[in-house]
Amino acid sequence: MTCPLCDKPTSPEFKPFCSRGCRDRDLLQWLGDGYRVPGPAIDEDGLDSDPTRP
Repeated sequence: MTCPLCDKPTSPEFKPFCSRGCRDRDLLQWLGDGYRVPGPAIDEDGLDSDPTRP
């Protein structure tokens, strides 16, 4: 098995990554919106409004 980021052999300690660096790099991609899951568009104008409030 190889690291999904750099294709080096995986380390049992950091599986499925090869090192802490690749593991942390992957986490930063998730935290910084580097990876996105497709979904419906959000109506940003209605985010602060409460439809139950008059």
